[in-house]
Amino acid sequence: MSEGFHLSTQESGVSLRNDVPAVPTVLVLDAAPSEPPPRLGSLTGRARVVHAADATELRDQLPSADVLLVWDFLSDAVREAWPAAAGDARPRWVHTASAGVDRLMFPELIDSDAQLTNARGVFDLPIAEYVAALVLAMGKDLPRTLAFQAERTWRHRESQRIAGTRACVVGSGPIGQAIVKQLKALGITTALVGRRPRAGIHGPDDLDRLLARADWVVCAAPLTEDTRGMFDARRFGVMQPAARFINVGRGPLVVEADLVAALEKRWIAGAALDVFEHEPLPADSPLWSAPGLLVSPHMSGDTVGWRDELGRQFLELYGRWESGQPLMNVVDKKRGYVPGN
Repeated sequence: MSEGFHLSTQESGVSLRNDVPAVPTVLVLDAAPSEPPPRLGSLTGRARVVHAADATELRDQLPSADVLLVWDFLSDAVREAWPAAAGDARPRWVHTASAGVDRLMFPELIDSDAQLTNARGVFDLPIAEYVAALVLAMGKDLPRTLAFQAERTWRHRESQRIAGTRACVVGSGPIGQAIVKQLKALGITTALVGRRPRAGIHGPDDLDRLLARADWVVCAAPLTEDTRGMFDARRFGVMQPAARFINVGRGPLVVEADLVAALEKRWIAGAALDVFEHEPLPADSPLWSAPGLLVSPHMSGDTVGWRDELGRQFLELYGRWESGQPLMNVVDKKRGYVPGN
């Protein structure tokens, strides 16, 4: 993609070294064979592109790679293979085709001099649209409408008026900001919570107060040591009984057993999860049958053509790296996200 949310040089990183080899090696961690690989044809003559299917192949190829493209962003292969590539032989730049970088936050990569970039900007609007769809679906009771239709049951009900309700969006990055924009378009009064307070954004100290007033609580935060398990029994207990909870951030942000209990005890009215601690979600997970819970298979950001957009974004970044320009979307490896929000 062409990043729709560009950071300044000071925010996004500094220029890489200019000692780029004549023909750099780009190592691609491929996704499953059923998934299409990235379209990197424009790198012909500009780079030697090699592929790895798993941690074993990755370990063999890493010492000679200048750039690592983590196309399979759901894999832990980089974590498993990285220690075998020692010293300066490691890639100087690692790019993950995902917004979240938590799978790459292991000590060896964090402490290395490799720059890490992510796919910030590709998923913002699709995820925001998905959240808006979930709000409308839950407010208008569409899941039960479809269930009654399948049963050929005519059951009249009243649904919720969306305009005039309140939402609390947790996570003030581009995805959270896009969600706020979509919800405001529906007439929802929306508060945005980030890691620190500033103009238009609440800080963590305001979170409980905002949760207690919200009809919709949307989690779009990055996964860090500070945010892991932030939505637990206490936080669900703070919410009002009519509230609905949506998570499109990362699965471990939620203590799933506590969410199931909150739904069973009717502490909250419903929830929707698109991300989970373990994916795919096991068939015996209690989340499947939790009352009022919508389960979707980590698809909120995946719209038609999303892989091509990810490929175009990498090629744009590669052009900058190749010419020694500062990269965009540079992750602060100590914090676990791209600075700027």
